[in-house]
Amino acid sequence: MARKWKIVIGALAVAVAIGLVSFHGLRERVQRLSEAQSVEEKARREVLAPPITTPTDVTVAAKIFWAAGPDQLAPVTIPLPLSADPAQRAKQVLHALIASAPTVDQRTLPADAELLAFYVLPDGTAIADFSDALVSEIPSGILSEQLIVDSIVETLENNVPTLRRLKILIHGQEAETLAGHVDLTAYFDLNPPTEQEPPNPADSSSQTSPAPPSPGQATPPPSRAPPSSAKP
Repeated sequence: MARKWKIVIGALAVAVAIGLVSFHGLRERVQRLSEAQSVEEKARREVLAPPITTPTDVTVAAKIFWAAGPDQLAPVTIPLPLSADPAQRAKQVLHALIASAPTVDQRTLPADAELLAFYVLPDGTAIADFSDALVSEIPSGILSEQLIVDSIVETLENNVPTLRRLKILIHGQEAETLAGHVDLTAYFDLNPPTEQEPPNPADSSSQTSPAPPSPGQATPPPSRAPPSSAKP
């Protein structure tokens, strides 16, 4: 092999080695920057939108559903003061879902998303009104959109048992889809009621059976059919 080719190959090998070292260092810097941004973002959110507190708050082990991969969720149990009021309790767990993701990769809702309002109707229907960031700052795709909706539904269902279904609004208006795929015109089921147990046949028969006559009481005569009015 000519000497010049040896020199070229050697130079390429050195360049590749330097590139690998530089890439590893760049990756670490990006990760550190991402973690720093997450901390700053959490501090900024706590200043602009402080946690919701109520007089009935009790610290419990809340289950918040964050991402555990590109298309699946996993519950993370965290101590969280939660209200006895269903609407306030729902606001608290959704606030945690947005603001307290353990890592950037586990986040499901955009960092700038805000819960503008939350109402609970007498029949257990929940109305969650989110800011425009919920639809404008997410990647369009059925998996990413479904992950967002599922994280909201699972978090509410596991922490607010009195809710029966959920309607998601965007800035006070009904949206057809989240970002082009998941339908938002329908309701999402929460805590479906359990089926009632069938009545016990023994109980029903005991209720319909006539009581026996008491001692000394005359037994009523059997009922007789009225005489026929037909003539021969």
